[in-house]
Amino acid sequence: MNTEALLRDLRGQLRDGGLHGCLLVRDLHTGDELGIDPDTPLPSASLVKIPLAMATLERIRRGELDGATMVEVSPGRITAPGPTGLSRFRHPARVAIDDLLYLSTCLSDGTAANALFDLTPPAQVADMLHELGLRGIIVRHGIRELAETPGLRFDAAQRHLAHALAIDAGTSGRGHRVPQLDTTRTNIGSARAHVELLQALWTPSAIHPEVARRVRDLMAHNVLRHRLAPDFSSDATTWSSKTGTLLNLRHEIGVVEHSDGQAFAIAVLTESLVPAGTQPGAEALMAQIARTLRDHLRQL
Repeated sequence: MNTEALLRDLRGQLRDGGLHGCLLVRDLHTGDELGIDPDTPLPSASLVKIPLAMATLERIRRGELDGATMVEVSPGRITAPGPTGLSRFRHPARVAIDDLLYLSTCLSDGTAANALFDLTPPAQVADMLHELGLRGIIVRHGIRELAETPGLRFDAAQRHLAHALAIDAGTSGRGHRVPQLDTTRTNIGSARAHVELLQALWTPSAIHPEVARRVRDLMAHNVLRHRLAPDFSSDATTWSSKTGTLLNLRHEIGVVEHSDGQAFAIAVLTESLVPAGTQPGAEALMAQIARTLRDHLRQL
């Protein structure tokens, strides 16, 4: 199948699966890439924790922060399904900055990320991205704001109503009645912008090598492996990634490194058109589409 026909077929699969998908797969050695709507900006959700980790590690490198410093963290006390780590703690905890980085990045712990944003505010993270020439990712707020969605205001039996609102309350200009889904007010990035970030982390760039190495190590230890990981993990590959989930948004960005030396940066950002929280079929479809793009690109 030629590339044009393949992309047409994959768009149809996404549509039939109830997904609007924005994807990009890039060979990190040659620069060759394939994508579907890769320049459409979408809310970043927890993908913002990668720039947060970069900014925190850069400040540690400069001596502005000490990774061993203990931080008093208030308990999240969240009981709704989804949040992990400190977000579910019932009592205060003292956690080192280095360990907050692990919790925020590898467990996608929102309370840990909030503690890091308290140390390095969103505007400072945004300035760091600008300094590095990574201008496609916009950071406007921390994680605390993401918790204040309709999804936490309904019980389990009514959670579909929050997803219906997320699907139906948008505008043609990507505004939204839910602030966390409004691209003019929330953290955003396109598939291309996230692939540019991955390329800067995996190949020589303005990011300091030690900072890049530590972010790659955190992403390699991501414990949330239900989305793209099943299609990119094997004895002959390494999959390093970060997920993002918010209402009807399901994202994952990552790099697959093959034992033969090939490496591909992959960004899959999706909006579900189905008002349901649990959609394993959508997760599987995301991985299938991404792998098909990677396989096609690898054979070119």
